[in-house]
Amino acid sequence: MKNILFRGLCTALVTPFIGDEVNYPLLEILIRRQIHAGVPAIVLTGTTGESPTLSDEEKIEIYRRGVLAADGKCKIIAGTGSNNTAHAVALSQAAQAVGADGLLVVTPYYNKATADGVVQHYLQIAESVDIPIIAYNVPSRTGMSLSCEVCRKLAQIPNIAGLKEAGGDFSKILRIIAENGNDLPVWSGNDDQTVPVMSIGGQGVISVASNVIPLQMNAMVNAALAHDYQLAGLLQRKLQPVCDLLFCEVNPIPVKAAMNAIGYDAGSCRLPLGSPQNENRQKIEAYFRAFRDTLDEP
Repeated sequence: MKNILFRGLCTALVTPFIGDEVNYPLLEILIRRQIHAGVPAIVLTGTTGESPTLSDEEKIEIYRRGVLAADGKCKIIAGTGSNNTAHAVALSQAAQAVGADGLLVVTPYYNKATADGVVQHYLQIAESVDIPIIAYNVPSRTGMSLSCEVCRKLAQIPNIAGLKEAGGDFSKILRIIAENGNDLPVWSGNDDQTVPVMSIGGQGVISVASNVIPLQMNAMVNAALAHDYQLAGLLQRKLQPVCDLLFCEVNPIPVKAAMNAIGYDAGSCRLPLGSPQNENRQKIEAYFRAFRDTLDEP
């Protein structure tokens, strides 16, 4: 049985920009906002953090500043995945060197790796660091999906500490949890599946929506952790309009627009993503501006 890196809510944080530069002061404010909301873990430079368009130097500086801003009050998990194993190893070692508590490593994309190649990819990364690693399965973006057999092999690697599962196949998630238990803790990678996944043994969610509504997401996840699924289910249903808006276009375009609408000027996404279509932007702004002043109230 492995130690669980965190239980409950983890926010996959946006990377704020001023023009085309990382807005480091605002990044630190956003981290402190998450801590104030009681969020136990934060992912930096994941998909929501626009990892494909960040340089290695920017990523390492984001890790460093994130660790300092968190000051031990929440776990800092660095997104260090790559389709180049040597590159992922180097980033992972750099994240550990500046104090990251763990790593989020997406499956190698585009290459169409074999099952054995994927296992070896994770094994080499895991053997290069001493901190826990969460594998990230998101086939809609990578073009590949971790099989149940590969998950069983990953569970045997000592510092593979879990799986962020964003494939959307609930039956597969059920099987992975049933076959591996605490040897491969599972977190939902989809906000709208959080409570269902937790009800079958998932540990929580690595969330996009909690960028905007951390208190509300934390309340839902904590209800599920307390096995109050009547309340958790109610909160899941109430938050569905938020999920719908935040995924009306490819993530993280809508969530950055939402952050801007609630008063945190995170800028636009770097190209090739850019800004939301005007109709969607208007819907996002109208919805979130309506209750922006209450979002950080307990």
